[in-house]
Amino acid sequence: MPISPEIAAHCTDVVRRLDPDRYFADLFAPAEARPHLFALHAFNAEISRVREIVSEPLPGEIRLQWWRDALRTGEGGGHPIAGALVDTIGTFNLPVPTFEALLEARTFDLYNDPMPDRATFEGYAGDTASVLFQLAAIILAKGGDPGTADAAGHGGVAWSLTGQLRALPISARRKQLFLPKDSLDARGVDLEDVFASRSSPAILAALADLRALAREHLAKSRAATPPASVAAFLPLALVEPYLRKMEKPGYDPFGAPIDLLQWRKQWILWRAARGAS
Repeated sequence: MPISPEIAAHCTDVVRRLDPDRYFADLFAPAEARPHLFALHAFNAEISRVREIVSEPLPGEIRLQWWRDALRTGEGGGHPIAGALVDTIGTFNLPVPTFEALLEARTFDLYNDPMPDRATFEGYAGDTASVLFQLAAIILAKGGDPGTADAAGHGGVAWSLTGQLRALPISARRKQLFLPKDSLDARGVDLEDVFASRSSPAILAALADLRALAREHLAKSRAATPPASVAAFLPLALVEPYLRKMEKPGYDPFGAPIDLLQWRKQWILWRAARGAS
């Protein structure tokens, strides 16, 4: 059955509050697809913040397991976002194993084990950010094959890597390392400096390397994105502006997380939606 206006409004509000970049991007999608995109992205917003709302890993594991059970049984249990997501999965025949892999990948967030290397990071990004682009593209293709697997794969790495660079001040304070450790090791970065929020020439060099890697994946994603699926990949229009802001003189990787003014985000997304990015 269709997502009710009340549930759609709830999902929309969750995305607006917790994931404003995707919220503004989803506004440019066709009206009939928006409730389903907001359901997908509200689900992501909920599981992305599990670490923030639990005091230790076990309660977080329980929350992620609840979502697995809800998706396997196809019952939302009265949870508005779960109900909307179950409806979206059924409407567009979205693969439940993809959501299960996403939930499994998010288990990493609950612990303080460092991200060991680029390959592991790319796998993590693939199971978290890339699948969101791919699922959004399927929704916009009304359940058909949008031919966006490569675009989603590279786009997810670019998006996730940029997001972790922006979130470095927060993750460092938590003693978490989401950035690939081998990239930091290659520049001789001492993790104690990272966790103490102490910048250094080595750290700045490693972050520059990772920005270059994000740009490589962004270029590959753009080259592989079919014109009909541009709306699913709109958030990627914000990647380059975020990266450029990290390259301004005086940039402190452990200062306030990098962000853009709301009007500027909307303007960038508006241009991207019209093929003028």
